[in-house]
Amino acid sequence: MTVRSNEFGVRRLKTRRGGPQRPPALGARRVAPLHRLNPQTLEPLNPSSGIKTKGFTLIEIIILIVMAGILLPTIIVPFVAGVKASGKPEMVNTAMYLGHQKMEELMKYQYGNSALNPTGLTSYAATGISGYDWQWEIALVDSNFNTSGSDVGYKRILARVRDPMNDTYEIYSVVTNFP
Repeated sequence: MTVRSNEFGVRRLKTRRGGPQRPPALGARRVAPLHRLNPQTLEPLNPSSGIKTKGFTLIEIIILIVMAGILLPTIIVPFVAGVKASGKPEMVNTAMYLGHQKMEELMKYQYGNSALNPTGLTSYAATGISGYDWQWEIALVDSNFNTSGSDVGYKRILARVRDPMNDTYEIYSVVTNFP
């Protein structure tokens, strides 16, 4: 055993390898001697064991799989529903655009033009955009917009568009015979 002091005058006891060592204090942890530690990780070397000490245990992996099985559906279901519904606003805009297009096509005529003669609800016809169909109706109505059998100066135009999901969108307009 040698006694050394550092530059501040503090004395330290240093044992030589293999020499006598002090017994550990009560409650102290027993550690491997410095010559038996891995210098990079400062973990005890165990040359006789080929088992690695890093990694997950089987129970930890099983718990992870069970938790993933419980949590993933609660995350994925709303996400999938949102992705499916994300195309709907585009379909609504396209259908409304087509309905307004048909309405403007019919509204360009004067009240007395034969293009605005009363017509029952037509069958669905192709719009030119795949998956979308439209139909229209021109009806005589009274001042309360109820269907009328006689011409009192009002014609109601209905343009109806059906989108690829079979939802329908209706646009109404009224043409008058008054200046």
